[in-house]
Amino acid sequence: MSEKRSGVFGKLRDAVKQVTYGMALHSQVTGVLKTRMYIEHLFTLMILGDMLGLPILPPYYSLRLLPYTIPSIKSWKHRFYRERDFTDIIYG
Repeated sequence: MSEKRSGVFGKLRDAVKQVTYGMALHSQVTGVLKTRMYIEHLFTLMILGDMLGLPILPPYYSLRLLPYTIPSIKSWKHRFYRERDFTDIIYG
């Protein structure tokens, strides 16, 4: 009987935690993650700008920082070359 009782209280506690997160923190966390995405996008653009004809950093520093950007190159290319619509500007 005590196991069932603890399970109900555990579910109730989880529900309260999720509601509190949704009310208080969700918009802030979403904003922080969006800001991080934009900063990573700019970092990758600085490193790989030579591919697009935008030499922002000297090649020496770009090559030194390249190992940090290799995992995100494929997603960066996809985001950078994606066709955009005016609704992306409004809702993005």
